[in-house]
Amino acid sequence: MIRIIILASGSGTNAENIIKYFKGSNLISVVQVLSNKKDAKVLERAKRLKVSNMYFNKSDFVASGKVLEILKEKADYIILAGFLWKIPSNIIEAFPNKIINIHPALLPKYGGKGMYGMHVHDAVIKNNEKESGITIHYVNENYDEGAIIFQKSFKIMPTDTADDVAQKVHELEYEFFPKIIEKVILDNG
Repeated sequence: MIRIIILASGSGTNAENIIKYFKGSNLISVVQVLSNKKDAKVLERAKRLKVSNMYFNKSDFVASGKVLEILKEKADYIILAGFLWKIPSNIIEAFPNKIINIHPALLPKYGGKGMYGMHVHDAVIKNNEKESGITIHYVNENYDEGAIIFQKSFKIMPTDTADDVAQKVHELEYEFFPKIIEKVILDNG
């Protein structure tokens, strides 16, 4: 059984979708959800879905190595689902090409520090982009610069607002993120 740990900072809709997608799988299992926010809704979702979950602080993540120990013990792959902290190099080195993130835009556009959630969609609309979409990519030492695994785009209508773009992005995330995770894992044996 290939084990996934999800790192998330927010409401956890993508995490919930991934957990449900792999619930009946004999090959892949979400074994834990870790969050850097005590009050993140993702922890409630994980609990409701009977998935082990835990809060950790910056020291656990960067200084003490506590999170790395948990990951090494329990995970084969790490999935970032709305996780906003930069991944430390010791975790990247321990999981080469086994940390996957989703970004709510077509990278390399609208990536980097501070470009998440509505900040991305507001920028896309402000710059009169004709399309947006999602990018699923490996994580390296720089925000949103890891090798691209998959992209899916949609046309932005002249009447679309940032909220409309956000909704369309979420639909693509829910449809494609679990499938692409599964494909990457199965292709890597």
